[in-house]
Amino acid sequence: SEIKNVSELAVDGNKSAQWPIGITPPFEPKSRFEVLRWDYFTEDNLFSCVDGDPKCQLNGADRDDVTDVIRVALEELNKKYNPFVQLSAPQLVNGYRRLDHTRGMEYTLDLQLQATTESGHQKSIARRVHLVRPLSQVEIIPMPYVTEATRVHVLLPLTSYDSHAALRFLDHCSSNLFETGENAVLNFLFIYEPTEAQKVSTNDVFAEVKAKITSVEHTYPSVKVSWISIKTESPGVLRILDIVSRKHPVETLFLLVTADTVLNSEFLNRCRMNAISGWQAFFPIHFQEFDPSVAYPDQVPPATPDLVREAGHFDRNTFEEACFYNSDYMSTRTRMSGDLQENEELLENLDLYDMFVQYSGLHVFRAAYRNRTCDPRLSEDVFHRCLQSTLESQG
Repeated sequence: SEIKNVSELAVDGNKSAQWPIGITPPFEPKSRFEVLRWDYFTEDNLFSCVDGDPKCQLNGADRDDVTDVIRVALEELNKKYNPFVQLSAPQLVNGYRRLDHTRGMEYTLDLQLQATTESGHQKSIARRVHLVRPLSQVEIIPMPYVTEATRVHVLLPLTSYDSHAALRFLDHCSSNLFETGENAVLNFLFIYEPTEAQKVSTNDVFAEVKAKITSVEHTYPSVKVSWISIKTESPGVLRILDIVSRKHPVETLFLLVTADTVLNSEFLNRCRMNAISGWQAFFPIHFQEFDPSVAYPDQVPPATPDLVREAGHFDRNTFEEACFYNSDYMSTRTRMSGDLQENEELLENLDLYDMFVQYSGLHVFRAAYRNRTCDPRLSEDVFHRCLQSTLESQG
């Protein structure tokens, strides 16, 4: 708890008080409808009860809370007046508290105290104190310097399920990245099943996407879209990233996306600012549109979806999109080596988010920033999250 004696406040109240770093000033209502209610209490009773009664006994956590703030108030007052005066025997005359959702629980206490001077004289005095119990522990974290000039290497793993969506993805990239000259490189990762790989010369499942890439490069001569082919029976993201990681320098900034991700300048800048080498990996929570027939019944869906509750939701079940440095990926995979020797299925059972959380030691940042097919070859947990996301996106 932090405490301020009323004598330290400015004439306009808390507004000008210098609270410690990390403690925001009190909430200021803009209208009468936003005014926060103060609840009155004594050491024995509370005068704002859950069941609507005008008065109820102070019990349990509420009593512990009041006892604690009185104790802290006495300690802080003694720090202020020692060694000239020793304060003791606090009695609560009036108590007020309110929950400010921007900072924590605020208290105003009128205390009657026994003051004893150095010469032994005693006198009863009254003091009003203000305290705040922050919602969480305030921690000032130094953050490394980052810049928006970093080149982003966009990684798009594609299976045959996603080939059609990849065409739409390239159209978005053309208007949002290539025409604006964004400092980003697009990398397609074509994932072939063994049977698909055998027919690649006669019936390439990605032929249409590769033709589209050639067309884009012809339209934008300065743009080079890289792609590699990967043959595997298991489309686990870690196995695929192992291959990609070895082909890039350690200082490379990766942005892992899906065929339904809509890239733009703001998204790339969030990647650059929130992925910090040796410090933090960034997993955005994307906005998922609802089924258009549900979100826009008997209407033509807008070309660009509105970020409103009726149009979709921020999908907390998806972890496919990620922004991280190659050096952090490589060091995290190295930490996994011991557990991999005991359980070779880790590469299939863990997705990228789980790997960073369990093995990296980095800050793993989740923040808000498609209709899709769930691949049953993925691990049970990853497949379940995909199904849950698909169900919720129906609206």
